[in-house]
Amino acid sequence: MELALFEAVAEGCRSLVPSDLGELRVRPRSYGLKAWIGPAEPPRAHYEAQVVSPKLVPGAEHLAVEVGFHLEHRSTEENDAVLAELVRQERSWRAVLGDEAVAGPFLGRPEDWRRVSEVWLDPDLGDPDLAMDLALTLTDYICALEPLLGRRRS
Repeated sequence: MELALFEAVAEGCRSLVPSDLGELRVRPRSYGLKAWIGPAEPPRAHYEAQVVSPKLVPGAEHLAVEVGFHLEHRSTEENDAVLAELVRQERSWRAVLGDEAVAGPFLGRPEDWRRVSEVWLDPDLGDPDLAMDLALTLTDYICALEPLLGRRRS
């Protein structure tokens, strides 16, 4: 896959995410983009837009794209605690993210990692609007969740 798609998503996010949230950092790669606010290196709680295997997503035939927030701490308890706090404040972010957002187990590592994300089934990766659609959606996640996370993230 071409890096160009997720480089375009990165540029879109840079222009869309409000600076008052903090310094947005992005790391595009061939099959995805990791985004976070703050430190030079990505924390274990971060945002992603990424291509995922159809084996992980019921209903996907060829591939899926996941967009949202990931909790990848080594401690399941820490992941569960942060997710529980976000679920407690669900009314706030649900108004922005809609019914598509799922708060629960991580795709591919459900035993220990957690997510608040949505999955797009079989998108056309060559669609000229896809990069902006991903950037807009990822920006919605950042704007909806970042204020709720405070300094607790690492």
